[in-house]
Amino acid sequence: MRFISRTSSDGVTEQLFILGEIPGVLWTPEGAAGARPLILMGHGGGQHKKAPGIVARAHRFVTEGGFAVVAVDAPGHGDRPKTEEFIRVLAELRAAMAEGGDVAPRLAAMHTFLAGQAVPEWQAVLTAVRELDVVGAGPVGYWGMSMGCGLGLPFVAAEPRVRAAVLGLLGVDGLAEAAARVTVPVRFLLQWDDDQVPRARGLALFDALGSAGKTLHANPGKHGEIPEFETGSSLRFFARHLG
Repeated sequence: MRFISRTSSDGVTEQLFILGEIPGVLWTPEGAAGARPLILMGHGGGQHKKAPGIVARAHRFVTEGGFAVVAVDAPGHGDRPKTEEFIRVLAELRAAMAEGGDVAPRLAAMHTFLAGQAVPEWQAVLTAVRELDVVGAGPVGYWGMSMGCGLGLPFVAAEPRVRAAVLGLLGVDGLAEAAARVTVPVRFLLQWDDDQVPRARGLALFDALGSAGKTLHANPGKHGEIPEFETGSSLRFFARHLG
């Protein structure tokens, strides 16, 4: 892991890093020392590691919870190159959207394609970050909505170091098998009037989760209209399960 910049403001230290070909960012409390809970944060489709929502949420987790937070650019996003295969899969998804039909199969294909690379990348990032003195080998949580759920859910299913997850804004297509393998506590967020994910498919994904400690938070509004109070709710959820 190679750090390429370090800045601090409002009680939060931000460090950009490169791990192999993975660009990422780590937020920690300013002047912090010693181990602490770590939250891995997955961004949505077409976004990147420093999307405004990611940054705002990370700052709250750091300042109010004392957590460390890390985000990375998903394959084909942010500072990462777009491969020919990624461009092809994306073009097929956009064509399905333009036709106005059911895009769920194409969206699931995109997430499955990206998760094949993203899951081992997240595992490598997790290993590297936990070796830092300011993070340490403390408990780990994952937060991801929409594509962040599509890539994060298979990661949570495959990674025993993750002890709790906040997921949502996605349907069951292509994820039922991975969801059944998730047994950690999960908070699942669903927008009741989601204009991108049919409500029934979101509810089906919640139902497919294998966790006995899962809760559903449903709010009125469209896909990107999660109310701000859910950030505080997520923070308290992680505080309970990660200590």
